Amino acid sequence: MNRYFIYLGYNGKNYCGWQVQPNGMTVQQAIEDALSTVLRKPVPIVGAGRTDAGVHARMMVAHYDWEEPITDLVSLAERLNRLLAKDIAIYKIIPVMSQAHARFDAISRTYNYYITSEKDPFNYEWVYKIHNELDFSLMNKACRILYNYTDFTSFSKLHTDVKTNNCRVSFAGWKKKGNVWVFTITADRFLRNMVRAIVGTLLEVGRGKLSLEEFKKIIEAKDRCKAGMSVPGNALFLSDIKYPEELFKVK
Repeated sequence: MNRYFIYLGYNGKNYCGWQVQPNGMTVQQAIEDALSTVLRKPVPIVGAGRTDAGVHARMMVAHYDWEEPITDLVSLAERLNRLLAKDIAIYKIIPVMSQAHARFDAISRTYNYYITSEKDPFNYEWVYKIHNELDFSLMNKACRILYNYTDFTSFSKLHTDVKTNNCRVSFAGWKKKGNVWVFTITADRFLRNMVRAIVGTLLEVGRGKLSLEEFKKIIEAKDRCKAGMSVPGNALFLSDIKYPEELFKVK
């Protein structure tokens, strides 16, 4: 059996998230349908993670298996792109080790969240518009607090099926680009709704409604009800996924 990684991106506006579900079209379903059409056989894929409805990905990775080696992967990607809607793009398909796993072998994932206080007719679909001044210096101090913790239950959607709420955040911070502030966070894994809940709580810090000490206590409480509201998904982008180099050393 031969395993392949698919590198892709998508605008999540018109999809009910990544994972296949019975009540609406998802990105995973769209790609599986296209693969099955091209390869003339049902082809299930496994994604590096889940994104919720309306959330986007500049970089998502999924794997699939095929009995015979596929020699022209460039042509396969082109055929898939012709079948897929304009809001999903296949960047490349590459062979990987047979045991490589798009989800479990990822060593880091990076998300970006975009906010602005200015009205812009050209980017309103991709940013979260705020209506008050924020203290980004204080928010960046709160970001550094995240490095000291591993249990992020306070920022997790309730009643999920994960075995642990532990994650290791290796970077978190805000940076201004033009009239938009960009939040970047990198971790080994993320919980459901984690980034949107962290951003919502950081906004409370920036508004002066939470002190740094109170931000710490929210994390330590391990209680989702203590944290801030989740921000909308339309401004959230999965932007990068990293894997060990040995996965790509295919003979």
